[in-house]
Amino acid sequence: MKKATTLHFYSPDTSDEANVWLAGGGISAGFPSPADDFKEVRISLDSAVVKNKAATFYARVAGQSMVGAGLDDGDLLVIDRSLEPTDGKIAVCFVDGEFTVKRLKVDKDCVWLMPENEHYKPLQVTEDNELMIWGIVTHVLKAV
Repeated sequence: MKKATTLHFYSPDTSDEANVWLAGGGISAGFPSPADDFKEVRISLDSAVVKNKAATFYARVAGQSMVGAGLDDGDLLVIDRSLEPTDGKIAVCFVDGEFTVKRLKVDKDCVWLMPENEHYKPLQVTEDNELMIWGIVTHVLKAV
């Protein structure tokens, strides 16, 4: 496993209703309807992506090990610590003193942390490793 880069964690700001405009009918990927120009409501991004405020944090992706899952360097992850870590979920893990984000592969007697980039090797978690599943990724916010 390549050396992890430090993740920086952030808590949702629930002190202010930071609402932004939302196109009510969605954005057409085909031919737009002229009437859609007038359907607008306000939405809070925190309320849209945060289900459990006390257990939710944000962190930025650092590195390329999860590009196959759509997690690119600099993306903002929404992480829920109250969700159960299960096979196939993308998790933020604390392994041997470092944070990393990987897909969980749970076998009968072992856990694997799976990258989504062929240039990175899976990490088999053994009794020699210290592992804490810190939270489950629920959303990713991207810059374009």
